[in-house]
Parts: sequence; structure tokens; C-alpha cells
Amino acid sequence: MEYKKGYVYHIKDGYFEKANDDKLMKNKENGNFRPTFYCLKDEKTSLLWVVPLSSKVEKYQVIVKKQKSHYGKSLGIYIGSFDGRKSVFLIQNMFPITEKYLDHIHTRNGNPIPVKENVRREVESRVKRAYQLYKRGKKVVFPNIEKLEALMLAELKKDETGISP
Repeated sequence: MEYKKGYVYHIKDGYFEKANDDKLMKNKENGNFRPTFYCLKDEKTSLLWVVPLSSKVEKYQVIVKKQKSHYGKSLGIYIGSFDGRKSVFLIQNMFPITEKYLDHIHTRNGNPIPVKENVRREVESRVKRAYQLYKRGKKVVFPNIEKLEALMLAELKKDETGISP
């Protein structure tokens, strides 16, 4: 599936099997595609960085409040709007994928639902900041994104050249 900027997607099970990271959120819940993932593209590498969404707003409001009182802010959790209601964007659970792992775009009544521009800007800013902090050794993201990024970059290279690195 081809990536379109500003939308939320579901990811194929094959990614989670390949990634084999116990810190990744489970892909299915009671037979449903859960969670949904907001995607943004890294133009330098062509990887997609995905941020899980959660509908458990009250649960995460408590966590955000604790983080703000302890650290003065909450970088890893952003509560914004998606599909007409509050949603939690879990930057702390972000990870990279390639387009081939996109299963389908999230729709309502057959129509793709875009993420509002102001929410996209905030989430994307937080993703970039979290990635920078992670690269400097700060534990702001739960999955091993360094390992996952290397895995996805190697896969992209193999797909482009037909040669395993």
C-alpha cells in the first residue's frame, strides 16, 4: 500500500513477527485491528515512523499529569483529536516501518479520515524530538527503535538492490 501523508493506518501482522520486540503494542485485540497508527515519512531514509493511537484518554491523562508534575512536561504522550473525539498519540511507543507493512488506511463509512493539521504538527514535532533524545541516550521510547530502524533500512536496501546487506 502506498503511504499518504496525514492519515492513520493499520499495520500487517508480518511486521510484528519480523520485528520481534516485546515493547511494541500488540497488533490485534479481540480479532479487531488495534491499535491504529499515525504515520509520518522520513524523507532522508524513506522509512515511515508510526505512532500508536489509543482511545484510553482517562488512563493517559493521569500519566500525563504525573509526568508534568515530575518533569514539567510530557513528551511521550499527546492527547489530541482524531475522528471527532479525543485520542492519545503514544510517541513513547513509536517505531519505524516500510510502506510494504501498511495494511490499510483507517476509514469511517469507507472514507479515509485525515488527522487535523494542528495535531499532525504537534505529533510530528514530538516524534522528531523523541528521536533526537533517543539518539543521545535518553530513554523516551520503549521499543528498541535503533534495532528496528537498522532492520527496516536493511530491508529497504535489499528491496532496492536485491542484495542482502
